[in-house]
Amino acid sequence: MMTAAPAPAKPTLTKGLEGIVAAQSSICFIDGDKGVLSYRGYDINELAPHATFEETTFLLWEGHLPTKTELEEFNGDLVANRELPPMALKVLKDVAKSMGPMDALRTTVSALGAGRADADKYSVDVDRAKAIETTAQLATIVAYYHRIRFDKELVHPDPKLSHAANFLYMLTGKKPTPAAERAFDVALVLHADHDLNASTFSARVTAATLADYHGAITSAVGTLKGPLHGGANIEVMKVLLEIEASHEEPKEWVRHQLAKKRKIPGFGHRVYSTLDPRAIHLAKLSKSLGEQAKETKWYEMSLKLQKAMKEQKDIDANVDFFSASSYYVMGIPLDLYTPIFAVSRVAGWSAHVLEQHGDNRLIRPLSEYTGELGKKWVPVSKRSSSVVEAKAKAA
Repeated sequence: MMTAAPAPAKPTLTKGLEGIVAAQSSICFIDGDKGVLSYRGYDINELAPHATFEETTFLLWEGHLPTKTELEEFNGDLVANRELPPMALKVLKDVAKSMGPMDALRTTVSALGAGRADADKYSVDVDRAKAIETTAQLATIVAYYHRIRFDKELVHPDPKLSHAANFLYMLTGKKPTPAAERAFDVALVLHADHDLNASTFSARVTAATLADYHGAITSAVGTLKGPLHGGANIEVMKVLLEIEASHEEPKEWVRHQLAKKRKIPGFGHRVYSTLDPRAIHLAKLSKSLGEQAKETKWYEMSLKLQKAMKEQKDIDANVDFFSASSYYVMGIPLDLYTPIFAVSRVAGWSAHVLEQHGDNRLIRPLSEYTGELGKKWVPVSKRSSSVVEAKAKAA
């Protein structure tokens, strides 16, 4: 006698996909319990003190640190592609005064892919060429946007400067000090990748449909715009400014805000149950930059705020916390913090697009349906309004 096959197990709902493994990747490893972050097997504590953004980007894409010759060639490719193509520059000039920075960035990144003969093609070579261009040009877009919106003359790329130094130069019109260049370079390294964060996952989902490279990066930029992802360090700096204006001690300010059930930005992380390892390096940057600028109050205030949150809430700082004061002391406008995040994270987005296209499968999760079933068609003449229906059901 044949027995019926067992019914398939009902899929388990996991809100936000927390704890769900959605892909295999050799790009980034995180151990949230131990506070470990590594790129291609290199601990962030190895990379942050030594690596440049260019070296880190090559590592993420190629899987190994570049030789001297490889690095020189890679740097040359980035430098050669810093200037924007005419169509993208025109789009940026058209939108810079009417759009916020992330909207302008998203629109211009999309324009980078327009009119290309290889727009809809994908392969390792095609994707890598597009990644080189886009990684170089994202920094230019952000710097040009800032100058266009304030009617300042554009500062064109300097081929003699590193990626970090060139961005600061194009943004401000002044060559950065070696200390500022190194600090910004470290910040770019620390933000370059972070496993399947929201924007990276968005890029991989788009790439998995075999959409073009620029479509995937545009999707990532749109996702990064959300304040729960890319905008947290802006909110951190607003908090520091608020504390300064209140003349309260950070400890008391925290106590009052927690009593109001207010969420304090820059603390806690979906992945880490301990101190975010990136925060350790950014704290050092915040301290050194403050000392060099003779403006240490933001770092000192941040330390007090960090201590208060640990004592009163037992929660640690994340990557956004000390990056806020670091950027502020460097004179970077608050609304550019998230676009700068993209200037760095495009390295990781590109690595994941390359990896996704290298072994592709359409990403298509399930949902748990919670609506009604079995409804019957009702002619329009006999339909009551949804409001009336809802009231009738409630009664």
